[in-house]
Amino acid sequence: MRYVTLLVLSFIATCAAAQENVVDKIVAVVGDQIVLKSDIENDLMHLQQARGDFSNTLNLRDEVFEQKLIQKLLLAQAEVDSVTTTDDEVEAQLNAQIDYYISEIGSQEQLEAFFGKPLQAIKDETRPLVRDNIITQRMQAKIVEDVRVTPSEVRAFYKTLDQDSLPDVPEKYEIQQIVVKPKVTDVEKERVRARLREFRDQIQSGAQSFTTLAVLYSEDPGSAPRGGDLGYITKTDMVPEFAAEAFSLKPGRLSKIVETEYGFHLIQCVDRQGDRMHARHILLRPKIDEEERQEAIHALDTITEYIEEEGLSFEEAALYFSADKQTRRNGGLLVDENTDSRLSRDKIRDAMAIEVAKLKVGEISEPFMDNSSGSEEYKIIKIKAYHPQHKANLEDDWSNFEEMLRMQKQQEVFLKWIREKQESTYIHIDDAYKNMTFRYDGWIK
Repeated sequence: MRYVTLLVLSFIATCAAAQENVVDKIVAVVGDQIVLKSDIENDLMHLQQARGDFSNTLNLRDEVFEQKLIQKLLLAQAEVDSVTTTDDEVEAQLNAQIDYYISEIGSQEQLEAFFGKPLQAIKDETRPLVRDNIITQRMQAKIVEDVRVTPSEVRAFYKTLDQDSLPDVPEKYEIQQIVVKPKVTDVEKERVRARLREFRDQIQSGAQSFTTLAVLYSEDPGSAPRGGDLGYITKTDMVPEFAAEAFSLKPGRLSKIVETEYGFHLIQCVDRQGDRMHARHILLRPKIDEEERQEAIHALDTITEYIEEEGLSFEEAALYFSADKQTRRNGGLLVDENTDSRLSRDKIRDAMAIEVAKLKVGEISEPFMDNSSGSEEYKIIKIKAYHPQHKANLEDDWSNFEEMLRMQKQQEVFLKWIREKQESTYIHIDDAYKNMTFRYDGWIK
């Protein structure tokens, strides 16, 4: 379990305990929104735990109090502007948050033991925080939604920067790929199906539990240590074949054997809540025959010949031949989680990194095996472009400076909004909190 998750869980648990133990009082009113003493103390504990610093409590309390006032200002304006969220949106985000905690801590039972209360009570205490966060973020986005940045503004902004202080941008690559997945023989598929049918029979007879078999045999590294537990999922969380079968099950029931691009699954429905279900699965991946591996390599060699000798572009070849759904329609171009096609070295790993180190721009690799997706695949890659490490500049890093300016302008608009709303909104601060150091004037009237 990650250290940061312990901090988050500790924060929520501490908040719940504080709400039970602190003698509460209203310390501020913003519009019709109130700020409680416990709100300040809870957020203060959160920041102290996250920063690991308890030495500067007075200044930090001032910061926390003002941030709470800004949040309440946003919530008050959200009521005026009818900026809301739905119960479904709150529940979806709440459940995603709880599922993440469960996946990190190990199981629902361990989470409940950590909090000392049942899951439903944990959700009930967290739900108002999630609702306020969604509305606050939505309101702030509405305030800055009309901010635009023009090319001339970007150029002018760049000229104001201290050129000697501009950061170094690490080397980056633009990489294209074509993927071929080896075929699995019918005999191997039937072997895997038969193995999963054995598991289903053992579970139904009571000879083995689902969780034990998942821990021992499932080839899903993410869920196997948790007994195959996937937490609560929606249909959009899973590939269509898996979702169609899983959501046809009633609690406690086992699925038929399901084939997806990842392998073969045995699924168990643990619980259903509306359009969400708590599921477990056992995944077995068919073994690839050596003959099929060689066939995949031969297919990639042939594709390379088409590109180098027949004039077929890499982009066209990716569209026609690549088995990767995410990249085939954009010329095989890889992107990171931010949809950025310029990949830094730390984003290129394992077999891909080895091949990239061998290539020059425009060269195509030899076929190689890559199992980073969780299944055995064969690829050829091409270095479309290489961007060496350099001092940040407008020509090479336009989008970065454009985003910097956009964020600066959004911050200016938001600060102007705060000052205007301070003047037009009823604000009352408790006498004990009036001597705090505020970043923005206007809270004390």
